[in-house]
Amino acid sequence: MNHPSDVDVPDINPDFSAPFFQGFQVIASYVLAAAMIVVFIMLVVAGAALAFRGLASDRVRTWAGENILWIFIAAAVLGAANGLFAWFVNFDFGF
Repeated sequence: MNHPSDVDVPDINPDFSAPFFQGFQVIASYVLAAAMIVVFIMLVVAGAALAFRGLASDRVRTWAGENILWIFIAAAVLGAANGLFAWFVNFDFGF
């Protein structure tokens, strides 16, 4: 009589070499890079609008003053996501 302990089960390892995994990595890289660039531009515009009075209109300065904290938070979150992505999947901008 066979017991469950008599069965020899080989080690199972996932195979991540499927072509669409590389496609997912490239798409995720593009999305993360584009989002980081947009947030960085927003941060530069908001910082410049607040630092230099004559550079931007009152409306832009008001927007920058109200949203600069959220832009910093978005930059931190995207930076962390980019770092984790780089650590796990070898970050590649896809260029």
